[in-house]
Amino acid sequence: MMQPLYRLRRFLDPRLPYARGSESTVFSTRSRDRKGAVCELCGAPFDGRHAHVIDLESRRLMCTCRPCYLLFTHPGAAGGRYRSVSERVMKLSEAADSSWESLGIPVGIAFFLRNSARGRVLAFYPSPAGATESTLPLEAWDEIVAALPVLATLEPDVEALLVCRRRERMESWIVPVDACYELVGRLRRSWKGFEGGAEAWSEIDAFFARLEERERSCA
Repeated sequence: MMQPLYRLRRFLDPRLPYARGSESTVFSTRSRDRKGAVCELCGAPFDGRHAHVIDLESRRLMCTCRPCYLLFTHPGAAGGRYRSVSERVMKLSEAADSSWESLGIPVGIAFFLRNSARGRVLAFYPSPAGATESTLPLEAWDEIVAALPVLATLEPDVEALLVCRRRERMESWIVPVDACYELVGRLRRSWKGFEGGAEAWSEIDAFFARLEERERSCA
């Protein structure tokens, strides 16, 4: 039997995956493009949608041009300091839903990633205050990977497992980590009351519909 998640806390610690504010950085992509934003690495102006690179020392997501993004797509580039965010979007089989029940996830949406600096898998929950962290027992993650071996291919720091329970069904996805922080940003802006309200759930539905489109475009 897997142990429940524990040590829930606010996402305020700089040792956590990315600096506080990453969710607003990702969420503001369109407005930054309209204002003529520039690459945070080389200063080149963006021409339409831009990419993201992680500074693994500061745990910060940076908006970058495509050439800079491509420079850091391989581990070890720049001495391992920078890493391009993955672009893989993959919906996983619903056959392994029973594996999640035993985790005791206390909310409907959670994402999981392997933090290379801390050497373990962390779980996060979107909330009106940002992302809330819970340390995931390693044996629990090992059992999940045994049920879904594709999770062993998750790239540390740049890919996440995103799980959503809604309307009596469950979805699980492998997504770029910036997609998770986009979702966090959208919920921070729209969540109302205890259950979120119609606007927040409309944002969630739209977000997962876009994931479906991205998966089809990558096929």
